[in-house]
Amino acid sequence: MHIHSVPIKIIALTFLILSTVSVFAQGDIEMADRMRSEGKIYVVVAVLSVVFLGLAVYLITLDRRISKMEKEKENQ
Repeated sequence: MHIHSVPIKIIALTFLILSTVSVFAQGDIEMADRMRSEGKIYVVVAVLSVVFLGLAVYLITLDRRISKMEKEKENQ
């Protein structure tokens, strides 16, 4: 990999990400408006929050277990 190709790739990736964000920001999102007006969007947000919180807790406990096993292996 050449030193000059890395900044070009980063610039291209940034441009692509920003262009997709502007596409998603355009227009009305009828489903989200309807869910927000009916109060169901809060249920969706709550469920997603619980799922992500559960994944975070699982990954943290898994990391601690692996770290503990690595320390035990080093001490043997």
